[in-house]
Amino acid sequence: MQDFFEVVARARRFHELADGLCVFDTVKFCRQPRKSFKLAERFFHSRQRGGSVPKRIGLISLLVVCGLCSLSQPINAQALVPHTLQLDAAKLEQQGLSLAREAAQLAQFQQFELALPRARLASQLAPKNDKVWFLLGGLYLQAKDLDGGITALKKAQSLNPKNGDVQFALGSAYFQQQKYQEAASYYQAGLKLKPNDPEGLFDLGNAYYMLGKRPDAITQYTKAVSLDKKFWPAINNVGLILYEQGDIQGAIKQWQDAVAIEKQAAEPLLALAVALYSKGDRDQGLAMGEAALRIDERYADLDFLKQNLWGARLLSDTKKFLELPSIQAALQQREEPSAPNPTIRQRMIPQ
Repeated sequence: MQDFFEVVARARRFHELADGLCVFDTVKFCRQPRKSFKLAERFFHSRQRGGSVPKRIGLISLLVVCGLCSLSQPINAQALVPHTLQLDAAKLEQQGLSLAREAAQLAQFQQFELALPRARLASQLAPKNDKVWFLLGGLYLQAKDLDGGITALKKAQSLNPKNGDVQFALGSAYFQQQKYQEAASYYQAGLKLKPNDPEGLFDLGNAYYMLGKRPDAITQYTKAVSLDKKFWPAINNVGLILYEQGDIQGAIKQWQDAVAIEKQAAEPLLALAVALYSKGDRDQGLAMGEAALRIDERYADLDFLKQNLWGARLLSDTKKFLELPSIQAALQQREEPSAPNPTIRQRMIPQ
């Protein structure tokens, strides 16, 4: 009988052929809202510190089918002798970890639909590895299956209660379910394990913000920046709070600092544009607004801004700003496809 692990390998190759494309053929680079759990970042940080790596798998039924199809047929005159396939648990786990590594690489390139089934199978082959469950939970969150993500992450938590990243991921899942108190509790638990994690502090600040605890939110954002001077999202969010409190000049200062750190950050640039325009500095405000929307036109969507924690005052001012003729013209111009140059053969780059 053919070796079981060769059957697994054949099944993986079959699944990849069924997908119809290699990993890089269908890469879709999409940036998640900053409040969401960054699976690839947190997972690969742990890998670089020496953690074991997880990855992907198809369905068990696919392995069975491929296994049966690949078995050689017995000779008619040959007696059939019952055979029990002996599975080596250690080898099964190694195969699971190999699949998990593959899924993590796919996730790094935003190939979440290809990564998720690999991670599911990896969790079955290596059920006692907390990082496999952590990866699976993160992929479920990316797929917006929050309940599935919570189940997998709690399994990871039970296997390794001292993994702070798992606590942060659970916080993100509950945050996305708008269960902000539960989210804050998990962020706090994560920070007990990793007290100097800027992203964890930032996440806790967001939870406090949604709970209406604005002073506490500012405290967490400030701590995050004290640990990472270039962590502009925390600086940006302090500006969001100050603007809602009526401290327009204070908000402007925060957004100016954020833009100074990251000139291609569309969010603080647009917020700064709106604030300056509302203050009367119209030419500079319009110029900055057009520049921000050239960087990322998603910020012309008020729902998207609300998801990124923009408050009622700023949303109201932004709505008026986006309705200005020059801003509308800039958006319309961006939507018009540019004519290709027939004299230049361009390399196709997946978007």
